Amino acid sequence: MPATVRDAAFAVLRRFGATTLFANPGSTEITLLTDLPDDFEFVLALHEGSVVGMATGWALAADRPAVAILHTTAGLGNAVGALATARVNRAPLVVLVGQQDRRHLALEPFLAGHRLDDVAAPAPVWVGEPPRPQDVPGALARAWHEARDHRGPALVIVPMDDWLAPAADDEPLPAPARLVRTTAAEPEVVAELEKFLSGAEKPVLVVGAGADDAESWHALEALAQRLRCPVWQEAFGARAGFPQDHPQFAGHLPAGRAELRKVLAGHDAVLAVGAPVFRQYPREPGRLIGPGTRVAVVTDDPDEAHRSPADLAVLARPAAVCGPLAERLPERPAPGGPVGRTIDLPAPPAPGTRLAPDHVFAALARRLPRDAVLVEETPSSRPLLHALVPARAPLGFLSAAMGGLGFAVPAAVGVRMARPDRPVVAVVGDGSSLYAIQALWSAAHYGVGVLVIVLANGRYAIMDELAARHGERSAGRGAAPWPAFDEVSVSGLARSLGCPARRVETPEELESVLDETMPGLAQADRPLVLDVAVAR
Repeated sequence: MPATVRDAAFAVLRRFGATTLFANPGSTEITLLTDLPDDFEFVLALHEGSVVGMATGWALAADRPAVAILHTTAGLGNAVGALATARVNRAPLVVLVGQQDRRHLALEPFLAGHRLDDVAAPAPVWVGEPPRPQDVPGALARAWHEARDHRGPALVIVPMDDWLAPAADDEPLPAPARLVRTTAAEPEVVAELEKFLSGAEKPVLVVGAGADDAESWHALEALAQRLRCPVWQEAFGARAGFPQDHPQFAGHLPAGRAELRKVLAGHDAVLAVGAPVFRQYPREPGRLIGPGTRVAVVTDDPDEAHRSPADLAVLARPAAVCGPLAERLPERPAPGGPVGRTIDLPAPPAPGTRLAPDHVFAALARRLPRDAVLVEETPSSRPLLHALVPARAPLGFLSAAMGGLGFAVPAAVGVRMARPDRPVVAVVGDGSSLYAIQALWSAAHYGVGVLVIVLANGRYAIMDELAARHGERSAGRGAAPWPAFDEVSVSGLARSLGCPARRVETPEELESVLDETMPGLAQADRPLVLDVAVAR
């Protein structure tokens, strides 16, 4: 039987080891997915946001592109928010989007996708619409490279009849079979950074998601030791760029300019590594930093380098620069006192006390394995989580850099699938969990041993807080028109999706279930949801 475009496409995916397919299929994908070859693994999610969320977690944990398959207009539209999150989280994804039969697209039949590239914009780093069926395999190969190099979703839009068309065996793929990157830093660049830091009396490091790998952590620890300086994590960072239990780790930068200037006051040189300069949230007037403070940034993200208001920007892999830089710098004298923060865990609450988020985080911090991956989506209590539960290993913390909800639960499932050697815990608010609760079905069906801790207060606490603050500023009452949703049972929803769940209402219950679950979390072969009632 002659080889088809589908056969050639599978061969391309095999070349890159991309044989795990995350999907919520529709009719335009039937010709691709029916009778899938035995060496491909199909992972079903019950909503397209969960498809992309799981693929995002998998890609970030595996550090290579994951493959997501979406239905035409409606499916792609459902996934747009998750695609935007993947773009900001710099997750490499190859996204196959179905399209109606090419032979009657001119008549705009039912399910015809109109301007699908615009539906997804501006999330994709690249969009391919092969002009003929035989160009589909080459578009997939290019998408894999585009996704990996630009760290985001690369889309390939494929009409459903293309898969069964004959392949073009005599034409080369329009993409390299192998692409090699140079990672060494130029000596003169390292010398310039050495001069930047050597001339400073009180330098400080700021680290971010772009430095979350073992080599960068090692280089940054050596650099911090040479400089004897505090190390701050970027605000709203998607990943940790430094061990947060290190004695020189100072905490997370504030996201407003006034507090940022206070934190960096007295430092005459700021070196940001794998982090933006500087991530903000509320709009505040004034300078980012005080006069007399110089800023340099080292990043492998061209966009991050191009938009940074810095005196010096170096576009390079952080480890390749910071390792040689640490070797060139002389070690400074030890400071007179500690430069980092201390973590004081609150005492366990009295028996029968209503749980609060800090109680949950303290109990988790006392038991969380060092190599655990913590996936976070609890907006109202995020600062508490940062203060009490440090990331102690690369990929130890993962969050949605873009800020959209519905990330943590599917991402945690994807992380665990890609890294079954790591314990994975998702900590989410009950409001956040409802945006992608369907991912629990996939976790249960495929035996993914992830622990999901839901802080259940029956409301959007962060929105209530923002409304109250707005009322204070505007001399209003801060009255919010949205109601609470106390009647929603996350544990009930989880069980309805086939996922084991327990309702936890007391400190004794919380400590008991964590003591029971944590020791075997790395070997767990089924998920568990803890629906933890917390005080408002």
